Parts: sequence; structure tokens; C-alpha cells
Amino acid sequence: MSSQKVNVGLLGLGTVGGGVAQLLLQEKQRLSDYLGAELVLAKAVDLRPELAAEAGLAPDLFSSDASEILADPEIDIVVEMIGGLDPARGFILEAISQGKQVATANKALLASHGAEVFEAARRQKVGVAFEASVGGGIPLVRSLRDSLAANQINSCLGILNGTCNFILSRMTAQGEPFAQVLAQAQAKGYAEADPYMDVEGYDTAHKLAIVAALVTGSQPKLEDIPTEGISQITPLDIQLAGEFGFRVKLLAILNNAGNGAVEARVHPALVAEDHLLASVQGPFNALHIDGDWVGQVLLHGRGAGREPTASAMVGDVLDLARDVITGCPGRVPPLGTARQGGGVLELAPLANAMCRYYFRFTAQDRPGVLARISRVLGDNDISIQAVIQKGRRDIGPVPIVMLTHRAQEAAVKRALNEIDSLEMIAEPTMLIRVA
Repeated sequence: MSSQKVNVGLLGLGTVGGGVAQLLLQEKQRLSDYLGAELVLAKAVDLRPELAAEAGLAPDLFSSDASEILADPEIDIVVEMIGGLDPARGFILEAISQGKQVATANKALLASHGAEVFEAARRQKVGVAFEASVGGGIPLVRSLRDSLAANQINSCLGILNGTCNFILSRMTAQGEPFAQVLAQAQAKGYAEADPYMDVEGYDTAHKLAIVAALVTGSQPKLEDIPTEGISQITPLDIQLAGEFGFRVKLLAILNNAGNGAVEARVHPALVAEDHLLASVQGPFNALHIDGDWVGQVLLHGRGAGREPTASAMVGDVLDLARDVITGCPGRVPPLGTARQGGGVLELAPLANAMCRYYFRFTAQDRPGVLARISRVLGDNDISIQAVIQKGRRDIGPVPIVMLTHRAQEAAVKRALNEIDSLEMIAEPTMLIRVA
């Protein structure tokens, strides 16, 4: 092994940060042998001293002062595991300004300020690695950036939030309602005490923004990504979708819509039972990629948690360490492309999207209702593919479920606004798009 040494500074010793520290310490010899140089965890910073002992850190390796890493000229790589926007953003930009390589799992920061971070890295000619920001331990970022770089990516369909996938999988298997399964997910540690960002789709939107930047070289604004969560999905919708041959999944969707238009959206979607994504169960994540040369690729694995995320983080550290050893920091741009000034990715309006739809109407069970609904849909150029009607006439409102052929989102919204205003409709229509 070379006598060269690569020093790592770690910001944050939380659940995953502590895992990164343990992996670097416990596997130091193996990782150093693999690298061909000594890989050293030189300092770790956190405001909670008790976490240092839990991670196995000697007292001289711990500090509560981030400047001991950021201002130390001997630190080659800074690993940011604090999370959130501030002070993480300032720490990353300061590390870059000091000529240090940076590895981060901070999806919220990259989705909001990725362009700023990547431009700063380009100017300083340093590397920024972020494999763990999307898909946990799945080698997703490097696959899109490097392995599939020869391809024009036609579409990406992703299950990128393990909390939501666990909930929907359990609702499908057990027929249990959302609130009950959410409580189970929290008890198992698959959901946060406050699950809002997960179940309402915003965590997935952060990850989709990063995927879109990797695919196109330009970053969309988070607020431009239409985002819907799963809290309104019912066991009845899952059951009826199954009768049509579909599973319900929360999907991150990126489409090349032609003529330079790019669609990006997050919402529950019906996935055909024979599609590769339909078999992704529990807290697992997956990304289905369609490239013009490679065809269809499925990346699947554990999308969160201490061990898989720490695995991805240390993989990034090794990658950056190679650049330090060879004297080629910043050799690979963060998004892969050498094109500068990618600007903001303009997304096609959701109103222009074309897809198939699942509708569940809750209507009075009396003659003429189905015909009235069908007429409104037809007037808006929405063609019906299949219908399921449940219930009997003497027990009040019943579900009428329709699967459509491809239709335009704007036309669908017009039609549903009109249908929901009819006096025979008892509650707002449930809409789920078909992937």
C-alpha cells in the first residue's frame, strides 16, 4: 500500500453519520487496501458529545466546532451528514471554497440549492458526490451519471420513498386503512413521528429533482414539480385497482415528452401487475429507467436506513479519495455533463400531460347516473376503457369505477369539476393516474 494518506472530516454523527464513522473506523484496513492509500477519519463534529462514544470515536477525534474540519488544510474530504438547509449549505460551500472534496446525502439541499453547490465546485475544481441522496444504498446516481451516459433517457419511473411503499404494500396485502398502517410503519421505524414530508410526496419530489438534473443536466425548481401524496388512498381503491390488474404505488415520474419538453411529477399511480415496479414491496426503493440504447433497466434495493446509506456514503468517499490520490479533483462534474450553465429546467405543465386514468365516483344508485357521467366524459374527449359498478339501489351511494383510455389532464380536470357538481354525486371523485 502507498504511504499516501487521505484525511476525512465528518460533519454530523446522527443515525447515518454514526454509521459512516463506524464503517470508516472498523473497516479502515480493508478500505485502505482497496484504495491503495491510508484512508483516515481525522475528525468528526457534532453538538452531541455522547454520539462520539456510540460511534467508537476516540476523544481526540471528536469536536463540536465545524471549523476544526473546514479550516484544517490537512482534511481532504468533508462528509456532510447534518441534513436540512442551514447550516449545512454554508458548511458545504465553505468546504468547497477551501478546496476540499465534498460528499453529502442531503437531498433537500441539493434539490433546492444544487445548482449553486455544483457551480461552486466547478469554479474550485473539486468534486461533489451525492450517491446516498437518492435511493440509499442503490447505485442510482452513478448509474445515471456514468454507466448510462451514452443513452438518451426516455423515462424514469421511481419508487423513491420506503415509508410510502411500505404503507401501500401493507394496505394491499392486508386491506388495512392508511392511518392504521401508518401507525405500524412508525412503530417499525419506517416512518417519522411527523410523516408529512414522506406521505405527502415531498421527500420523493426532492429526489426526483436530483434525478431530473442527472438526466438533463439542468435542475428544475421544486415548486414546479406537481406533487401529490398517498394519504387519500383507501383500501377500496387498492382493491378495485387490483380488479383491473394494477397495483397502487407512489411514483416519481420523469418523461421525455418530445420537442424538448420534459415532464416531472410525483403522485400515486396504477402500475400494471406485470411491470417490474409492481413487485417492489415493503420499504424497498427502485428506479425503472428506459434508455434508447440500453432499453429497460431496474435498479432495486434498500432505499434508506443506517447501513445502506452509510455504504453509499463511504463509496463516495473512496471515489473522491481516488481523485485526491491522482491529483485530479473534480475530474467528473457532479452531474456528469461538462456543459456549463445548464440553467433551470423548464417543465411541461401538468395540464398538458397525456395518460390513462382511474376514476372512482361515489354516486346515488339510480337509473341514468352512469349515462350522465359518461356523457360528461365524452364531451371532454375522454374515452372509457372499462367500468366496475358496485352496490344495490336501496343502500345509498355506491362506487362507480372507470378506467379510461389516454386523455389530457386539463380535459380530465374540466370533466371532473362538472361531474362533482352534479347532485347525484355524493363526494369528490377519486382520481389516480395510470403509469
